[in-house]
This record gives sequence, C-alpha cells and structure tokens, in this order.
Amino acid sequence: MEGYMRKWYMVFVGLIFGLMLGFRVNGAPQVPCYFIFGDSLVDNGNNNRLVSLARANYFPYGIDFPGGPTGRFSNGKTTVDVIAQLLGFDGYIPPYSAASGRQILSGVNYASAAAGIREETGRQLGQRISFSGQVRNYQNTVSQVVNLLGDENTAADYLRRCIYSVGLGSNDYLNNYFMPTFYSSSRQFTPEQFADDLINRYSQQLNALYNYGARKFALIGVGAIGCSPNKLANSRDGRTCDERINSANQIFNNKLRSLVDRLNNNLPDAKFIYINAYGIFQDLVNNPSAYGFRVTNAGCCGVGRNGGQITCLPGQRPCQSRNAYVFWDAFHPTEAANTIIGQRSYRARSSSDAYPFDISRLAQL
Repeated sequence: MEGYMRKWYMVFVGLIFGLMLGFRVNGAPQVPCYFIFGDSLVDNGNNNRLVSLARANYFPYGIDFPGGPTGRFSNGKTTVDVIAQLLGFDGYIPPYSAASGRQILSGVNYASAAAGIREETGRQLGQRISFSGQVRNYQNTVSQVVNLLGDENTAADYLRRCIYSVGLGSNDYLNNYFMPTFYSSSRQFTPEQFADDLINRYSQQLNALYNYGARKFALIGVGAIGCSPNKLANSRDGRTCDERINSANQIFNNKLRSLVDRLNNNLPDAKFIYINAYGIFQDLVNNPSAYGFRVTNAGCCGVGRNGGQITCLPGQRPCQSRNAYVFWDAFHPTEAANTIIGQRSYRARSSSDAYPFDISRLAQL
C-alpha cells in the first residue's frame, strides 16, 4: 500500500511540475508553429552547408546535446530550444536547410550565424543569411504551407496563430560597427544614428513577415556584448565590461522596445512583445550564485585570456563543470544560461523581463 501511494504521489508531483513549466498535460503545443529568425545565438544548423568561418558543427559544440554537434553554438540547447519545449512542442524546430514536407507545419528555424540586420554585416566571416534573406526563406516556406493546407485563407488562419521570434542586431555591433578595420559604419554614423538605421531596416522586415501572415511577434533585444569573454579579455583586469559597446547596445534596445509600441498601435490585428535579453543576462552575471554559476567572465572553451580570443577549436576539450559557467565560448552562453534566459523569456520572472507581457501570454492570444 505504501509503495502504491508513493507511486501515485510521484505521478502527481510530475504533473504539477509539468504544468508549472508551461507544458500541457495532453502534449498538444500551445501554438501550431514556431518560426525563428536570428544569428548564432539560435542557429541550429543553417550555416553547416555554407562556406563560412561561423560554423559550429564539430566537437566540442553539442557535447551535451542529444544529437551531438548540430551547428548550435553551445554545449547543448539554445534559448529557442528551451522556449519550444515550454510551448509544448515534442521536438526541436528544424533548421530551414533541413526542413521538408509536413515538418514545416510545426515551424522552421531560419537563423544564421554571423547574420545581421544590415546586409554587409559579418561578411568577413564568409557566407551567412542576413535578416532579409531569412525573410525570403520564410516566404518560400509560406508557399509550401499554402500547398500543404490547400489554399491561402486556410494558411493565413493557421499562420496567424503561430509565434515568430526575432533576435538580430548583435552582429551589427560585434561584426560591423565595432570592427572599423572591416567596416566604415562607425565613421558614418553616431551610435544613435546607427541604431535608427538598424531599427528602420528591422521594421521593414517585420512588415514583410506581417504581409506573409505573421501576427504574434517576440522581438529579442541585444545582449550585453561588452561583457562577453571576447571583450573582457581586452580589459585590464579581465572582468571590466566595455561600456562603450554596452551603451550602444542599450540605445538599440530602447528603440526596439519603442518599436513594439509603434507596431502594436499601427497593426492592431498583430501583437508584438519585447524580451529584455540584456537585463536577464546581466542578472545572471551580477547574481551568479542565485543560479548556480561560479564563472561569469570566461568561456568554458576557447583560446587565450578568458577563453575569449576565438571560439572553440575542433576537438578541444572543454571545462568539466559546464553548468558552473555562464559562457560556453568567447561569445555564446552555455546550455545552463540559455535555459534560464529561455525560461524567463517564456514566463517573466520580473516585470522588466518582457514588455508588455511574456511569450506564455503571447501564445494564449
């Protein structure tokens, strides 16, 4: 009898835990599909077939991921992998380069490492799919969805219930504005002007997505790039962030948040939200012990001071205690950090995490 009660107690606890995480007990996803646009923070294999230095389809990337190295720039899951699970999807959203057939009805990941909002961003690293290129790929997908569902009206009704997450802009700073050897943008624009240019281009692509059926948007802000191991390695003590870069990032984020208000006013049949990735990530760095982290200024794998000179080398042996590190390599978070960022994007822990509400509520609309 005692064993029987213990068994049902564990089942009950499991169900409650699942509900707390946002999963539905019957396993049905909360939205029919999830479309992802972004850069290396969420790329899950689109760059694998490109001639590019921005690739991660080799060990030790994916060391903790069930499928091994897939092209994800992490030891394991990315933030959108976590969000997809919280939305109730059984599997991970496939990359555009591999998605086919009815698989696309659950969504597609178009993200490309080194991609930016501006077309030239990341060109020194080789091929990549810019934001506009990702939008064109989505438009191709919509044509396939129309064929699968039978007509445009049915497809439009289907797509309007899906979630579209967009996270671009990091490379426009990291691999453009703050790389004057390769790019002239910092000589052409002040940080304020550059952010305005990015937001104007960003808005054009969002309107293109809207015209092809997108209605529920989660816009992900740029993180504190100046606090990455790559930038910390250039500081005197290996711990001081580059506030010149962070200040520019915050200018962009403030304008992106304002864009959410403007689009919500101009497109009343659509819903836009802003995810404060900068604030969430800074909380991890400023309060590491609260999340089980011990190392916030160095990559788990990489080369040079802080592991910040370049990303992981093929076959390189990473650190052992990966869950204790915020950063996996010179630029990208570990699965442990991605999990927290993904969870707080889905269900805000504080009022500053998401505006005007989080992804869990967006899914319900």
